[in-house]
Amino acid sequence: MIRIGMMIGDRYEILERIGTGGMSDVYKSKDHKLNRHVAVKVLKQEFSENTNFVSKFRTEAQAAASLMHPNIVNVYDVGEENGIYYIVMELVEGITLKKYIEKKARLSFKEAVSIAIQACMGIEAAHKNHIIHRDIKPQNIIISKDGKVKVTDFGIAKAATSNTITSNVMGSVHYTSPEQARGGYSDEKSDIYSMGITLFEMLTGRVPFNGETTVAIAIKHIQEEMPSPRDFVPEIPVCVEQIVLKCTQKSPDRRYHTMASLIEDLKRALMSPDEDFVRIEDPDEGMATRKVEERDISEIKKQVKKKNPAEEEMRLKKNPGKSTGTKNGAAKKKKKAVYEQEPEEEEDDEDYDDTRMEKITTILAIVAAVLIGCAVIFLVGRTIGIFDFSREKQEVTMIGVEGMTEAEAVSALKKLGLETQVVYSESDTVEEGYVISADIAEGATVEAGDKVVLTVSGTEANQSGIPVPEVTGFLEADATATLKKSGFEVVKTEGYSDTVERGKVISQDPVGGSRAEPNSTITIVISQGANTDNKVLVPDILGLEPMDAIAILTESGLMVGEQKEMNDDNADLIGKVCYTSYSVGTPVEPGTTIDIGISIGPKAVTYMFQENIESPADLDANYKEGTECTVTITGESGTEYFKTTVYSFPITTMNLHGLSDAAALITYEYYVETPATTQTNENGETITVPGEKTRQTVQRTVLFTPEG
Repeated sequence: MIRIGMMIGDRYEILERIGTGGMSDVYKSKDHKLNRHVAVKVLKQEFSENTNFVSKFRTEAQAAASLMHPNIVNVYDVGEENGIYYIVMELVEGITLKKYIEKKARLSFKEAVSIAIQACMGIEAAHKNHIIHRDIKPQNIIISKDGKVKVTDFGIAKAATSNTITSNVMGSVHYTSPEQARGGYSDEKSDIYSMGITLFEMLTGRVPFNGETTVAIAIKHIQEEMPSPRDFVPEIPVCVEQIVLKCTQKSPDRRYHTMASLIEDLKRALMSPDEDFVRIEDPDEGMATRKVEERDISEIKKQVKKKNPAEEEMRLKKNPGKSTGTKNGAAKKKKKAVYEQEPEEEEDDEDYDDTRMEKITTILAIVAAVLIGCAVIFLVGRTIGIFDFSREKQEVTMIGVEGMTEAEAVSALKKLGLETQVVYSESDTVEEGYVISADIAEGATVEAGDKVVLTVSGTEANQSGIPVPEVTGFLEADATATLKKSGFEVVKTEGYSDTVERGKVISQDPVGGSRAEPNSTITIVISQGANTDNKVLVPDILGLEPMDAIAILTESGLMVGEQKEMNDDNADLIGKVCYTSYSVGTPVEPGTTIDIGISIGPKAVTYMFQENIESPADLDANYKEGTECTVTITGESGTEYFKTTVYSFPITTMNLHGLSDAAALITYEYYVETPATTQTNENGETITVPGEKTRQTVQRTVLFTPEG
């Protein structure tokens, strides 16, 4: 039983319930280990003893844990404790798209298309990992407070390689595809259909099909024609209308084939809403028999009538003499009369057949010649690389590089497959050597191989060191010669690679484009070719969240060993992996245990204080030795390290250790008594006025001594 305030997994404190579903409840929780808020999805108690439900719940965790994308809610952890099955996820502060639509009644086409693009990018990432969501709907799309769109709840997603999908995984019936409603096989195009229904609801504020029962609604998805969103909101652009209708075709073959093609049309609709560019394909159209139009028949007859009348008459008179069979003269005469009276109609029919065959033969010959020509052009073009359709560029999402050092930014972008160019600009606000900006905004989608121009603080003349040449992909000898010619020493290591040929450079450190001091060492990793010994290379997980690192190690066929917290001087790595027991790229046997270290930040510097505390008399001449005095030592952070009351100075028993502050204030508090005085009153009598006690406070600064 989940209770507010209870602790799960010795680290997740349940704070409040923030949502509920058919199988599970979602709680806002605090991860005390990494000091952050998370969302914990807990399987409802009534289902926890049902093995089918537990299996389904675990499948959700396994599917979602493999997805890492800015438009997908990340999964951090999964576990079970005392019969409580739970998944720990990224906490997204915001509202569901369903509530957002209800709040605004309907969205403008630009806002709807923008939201759809982000959601489709997340779904596309899942499809690339062979995972189908199968329950796309506004309730499973979250809009965060900063405007980011994230797809969540991959609760019934399964690997796309499954050959049979039954109706028990059917999602919400208002958004389900016809093939899902029938209980048949569903694939990526089922998600495209559901995304089309979601876009329809964003544009119109309603779902296209409704009914009294789920069965009635499902039948409408199968049988009824999809209504146009322009029937409800006429100002919707035609291209957006066509995108919705193409997504929601009954036949999967008539829909968009991939999320990438849908995203492309959505982006084009956003930039050119007045264009009518969407085409709905009909796979049967090319094979269909086309009816000959009346216009074509009339044209053929006109061509027949242009023939020589004398030739027609001679042929006509010659034909009757060739009649067969036993016929009397009257019959012959009668037949001749018929031929003489009705020549025009019969000749038209014969000539129509002959001309049509000639025309068809000519057309077929032309078509065959064109096809052969196209085939030759295609083969030649493919040979020289013009028609190489296999080289489809991969799209990547631009990361934020502002505030990174030049080398860090260049390395991070290189890992994404992007080229870089560095320009320098003086800045009063950004430290020299750090990135001021990039010409591509964070979150933008670009193609691998594109160039990013980085503006770095400083001037070319002030940059320390010299540029490091890019030698990745070079042969070992060429890379070594290039680096030495540029003034560097070279250290070579070996590694396996399935993509880099044997003898070529897999990677280098520092990376190409960064700067290093002359005569410094550049380490290059030389490919030994594919790993034929069934070994795996230790992946680079440094700087990743622990759950992300564990997922990558597991996918690589490695075991995760001890996870220990340790100090690391890089403050940016707090809460992230800062150590692995094997170096990155080391070939190891599958199943090897890799220990990882999680940074808790730089090692704390502590101080000590072992000096005497002197009297405040040098600060206040009114202080009398032997007077009661309270002494307090307070660090600059406000921490009170010492407090005592004494009657004499100096205090020689000071022995403070493990202090977190480098300096402190010593505060003295005591009373000062003024002497008694005599006065004469009106009657000439002398009276004595007693002295007064006043509380006095004085301070002095003291510096502590660093320990160790």
